[in-house]
Amino acid sequence: MNRFTIIAGPCVIESREICFEVAEVLRQLQEKYSDIRFVFKSSFDKANRSSLESFRGRGLEWGLSVLKDVKDKFGLEVLTDIHESYQAKPVSEVVDIIQIPAFLCRQTDLLLAAAETGKEVNVKKGQFLAPWDTKNIVDKLKFGGADKIYLTERGTTFGYNNLVVDFRGLKIMRQYAPVIFDATHSVQIPGGLGKASGGQREFAYPLAKAAVVVGVDGLFFETHPDPDKALSDGPNQIPLKDFPTIVENLLRLREFVEINGI
Repeated sequence: MNRFTIIAGPCVIESREICFEVAEVLRQLQEKYSDIRFVFKSSFDKANRSSLESFRGRGLEWGLSVLKDVKDKFGLEVLTDIHESYQAKPVSEVVDIIQIPAFLCRQTDLLLAAAETGKEVNVKKGQFLAPWDTKNIVDKLKFGGADKIYLTERGTTFGYNNLVVDFRGLKIMRQYAPVIFDATHSVQIPGGLGKASGGQREFAYPLAKAAVVVGVDGLFFETHPDPDKALSDGPNQIPLKDFPTIVENLLRLREFVEINGI
């Protein structure tokens, strides 16, 4: 990873309109900060929702068509996640980065399928995994032929329905691959609403600031024009209207840290 990277977008692809609204904000930020890599993220399927009643998405074919439109219309790189090995090839024909969800981070066949596409691969560290165990993930991906690998910290299970971030893990994982800090999933409350996950979005920005000071190679945010009406992960998503200011503040902090050697 040569440039500091910011990955952002709505949790799930709800509509072209919402994706385009978020993509336009990212496009403007990309124009303003040409030295930063902005990547649009959204999922065509959320296979691990809390309840059968939860919205999962509208499927692979439609989702990829939306992601391709985002690429073509806004000139952004795009990322999405896969849950099954067969999805790796069609997804690789559209996206720039394939993401492996946290709950599937140790699934060898899925990792190898992603690696074999030749695309960049971002793996979310499982909530159940120690940071040093991610070396095995990186080794699997390298064995499969991947040479651009990222690890993403998204919080660790802390009792029931809660996550905590151990910032020591960022430095540990950076021994194996560039590390991205997922600020919004780190403040998720898994299953906290019974049939859905809760979240504390007010803590996403403070945790992101801490990650920048500790040292990371990128940041990950889920952002939505109206998080309270989002069909997935609403409680931990950042309101889109607030996102540019958050990004600008974090980039200023990163510059201060680098200049002062903190």
